Amino acid sequence: MSAKNILFIMFDQLRWDYLGCAGHPHLETPNIDRLANMGVRFTRTYVQSPICGASRMSTYTGRYTSSHGAQWNGHPLRVGELTLGDHLRKIGMDCWIIGKTHMRADAEGMRRLGLDPDSTIGARQSQCGFDVWVRDDGLWAEGPDGFNDDGRSPYNEYLKSKGYDAPNPWHDHANAAVEDGNLASGWFMANADKPANIDEPDSETPWLTSRAIEFIEQAQSPWCAHLSYIKPHWPYIVPTPYNDMYGPQHVPPPARHPDERENPHPVYAAFMETLIGRGFSRDEVRDKAIPAYMGLIRQCDDQMGRLFDFLEKSGRMDDTLIVVTSDHGDYLGDHWLGEKDLFHDCSVKVPLIIYDPSADADATRGTTCDALVEQIDLTATFIDYAGGDVPDHIVEGRSLRPFLEGQAPSDWRDFVISEYDYSARPFAADLVTRPRDARLFMVADERWKMIHAEGGYRPMLFDMSTDPDEFLDLGDSAEHADIIAKMYDYLAQWGRRMSQRVTRSDADIAAMVTQSDGRGILLGLYDGSEVDAELTVKYRGAAPTKRR
Repeated sequence: MSAKNILFIMFDQLRWDYLGCAGHPHLETPNIDRLANMGVRFTRTYVQSPICGASRMSTYTGRYTSSHGAQWNGHPLRVGELTLGDHLRKIGMDCWIIGKTHMRADAEGMRRLGLDPDSTIGARQSQCGFDVWVRDDGLWAEGPDGFNDDGRSPYNEYLKSKGYDAPNPWHDHANAAVEDGNLASGWFMANADKPANIDEPDSETPWLTSRAIEFIEQAQSPWCAHLSYIKPHWPYIVPTPYNDMYGPQHVPPPARHPDERENPHPVYAAFMETLIGRGFSRDEVRDKAIPAYMGLIRQCDDQMGRLFDFLEKSGRMDDTLIVVTSDHGDYLGDHWLGEKDLFHDCSVKVPLIIYDPSADADATRGTTCDALVEQIDLTATFIDYAGGDVPDHIVEGRSLRPFLEGQAPSDWRDFVISEYDYSARPFAADLVTRPRDARLFMVADERWKMIHAEGGYRPMLFDMSTDPDEFLDLGDSAEHADIIAKMYDYLAQWGRRMSQRVTRSDADIAAMVTQSDGRGILLGLYDGSEVDAELTVKYRGAAPTKRR
């Protein structure tokens, strides 16, 4: 089978349950649902960290965050870490970024190795292994120190070319409204119901969709394009007509319980007391922000309709593997929290839909798959579909292709892992004595979810069968000691994995053991009779004479 093109679509901060096909009671997403009807929707997909940068670095490398080391936003991905682009180019497929990566280059490592950022290899090291069609990470915020994007925002330059007259049109137009002649910034959630000060076709999501269509129109197969949207990530503000499509009456009740505030785990308590946690615990915040969040998602879905229509008309729908997912979710006030950061499903579980156009996938079209999936499985899946062998001494995920072809593996994983380094949080110093101890680990199986916190704390434990909303923390329950021990066994099993021997595969090691290279380096012999004579032939015969 010839390699397919790969269109890898990622939204930022899209919750798994804010899709029509996932059962949202008010939000319709007919175009994403359309893709789900053509492919497989995976219902239990977990990211490897509930924070943007770390999650994406795991997705792009196929490795856990403790393997690649870039464990929080702004932490550089170390030079030399192999990424999706490196793996695909090795087997003849180009790999391009269209949108956001949230990657920070290891500038010090590049200087140490003499890598010129303007060279081909230096540029790829600086761009997470991708070639760049267009990269814009969004969030061009202004603060007391002013604003300077150093020309790094092609979206800002586009807006200026369209006549949006502001030093930072990303904020003043795309992410702000105007009220009584004054700026109504999207950073204030009180303004979330106002229409963004921009023509809708010029807003971020349509702009990026246009860039993707331009790429596909000129691309030579086979290609992988990572179309990475900035939305529905905050600021929660959207242009008309999406700003008033939904109102407070469409906001689902928060999934939270008063008991969660009674004697909470100290780490959980610290997150509840953050500014964003306190903010989203207020009903007036939810009633403003969530309808805007839903409007942003509906705009994203409409752009998926535009993109999928183009793919069908151009014939690309017939030879392109399409993936839709997110880098993490959004609490939106559930569990008395906002943003992401912890491990409740609304944060760490993400949507994943995969469409394979080949006949091999016909039997699974329109189905769901409940297998435990980690987002690092995508790198392995893409390598598999591109015609390569997955280098499992480097890539820690596994290909999902068998599920798409109706051949679920009998040895699939028993548990999933996610990690979070919260050392950059101001409250970390109140919880641990050293920044390196500000770490959390989640391990979840088919029924149970446990969170381990370094620093001598008890674990958190949830029974996902009897308590799917994750309200009751059983981490200090003596009756669940056996379950906690089992989950710690899983965590220990994962911790003992081989993760750093990335320059030699198991096959390489086997070849070293079983094959002689003819050099005759032998240890432990008494007289040579213990091995084949050919290995010691150079050690036999007449002794050489001394040259005079």
